[in-house]
Amino acid sequence: MNRSAPVVLVHGFATSAARTWRDNGWIDLLQDAGREVVAPDLLGHGSAPRPQDPAAYDALESTLAAALPPGPLDAVGFSLGARVLLSIASEEPERFQRLVLAGVGANLFRDDDTEVIAAAIEGREHPANPIAQYFRGLAEAPDTDPAALVAYLRRPGHRPLTDDGLARIACPVLVVLGDRDFAGPAEPLLDRLPNATFVSLPGVDHFATPKSFSFIDATLDFLDAHPG
Repeated sequence: MNRSAPVVLVHGFATSAARTWRDNGWIDLLQDAGREVVAPDLLGHGSAPRPQDPAAYDALESTLAAALPPGPLDAVGFSLGARVLLSIASEEPERFQRLVLAGVGANLFRDDDTEVIAAAIEGREHPANPIAQYFRGLAEAPDTDPAALVAYLRRPGHRPLTDDGLARIACPVLVVLGDRDFAGPAEPLLDRLPNATFVSLPGVDHFATPKSFSFIDATLDFLDAHPG
């Protein structure tokens, strides 16, 4: 495995670097392989500031970009973390030498259930939407602030990913998606990235992805096979 670049790990919505990466063994495995690991908490999550004003979250991507090492970087993102990395890489493709994106696909280009999820976190029931109920459960963890999570979901400056921006990401990209993941299929994302490969995780849904040994193995193999 190439050891020259730090590996950035970016967690998903309503969780944290500790819960997504450390608890599932990622940080230890990468450090054992000799890699420097950078695992920040996104604004509103974990140990990061937790503003309750939706407008504060317009700066989520730029705040993370400013906190990262200058590059070149390897980066692994799950769900929201993958979307944030795509947004940064669309603006600054030269900062990345390899990207691993998990738990994203067609969901990046369609209307999502953000308001349904926000309402569920606030305690308004949506029993027919298991995704919203799952995120409500995540938001009830001791290290979360439900009001901050709702503020993120309602931020006014949400910027969609564009075909032109994604086409600028020339580095090798690995897209990993469980075949039971609501974020799929993967093809709409793969078709927009010029240098992407795909790994499917049989029998894995969205929420089991970070703990999937197949995801971990595919990422380690990808980082090793594409030296910077």
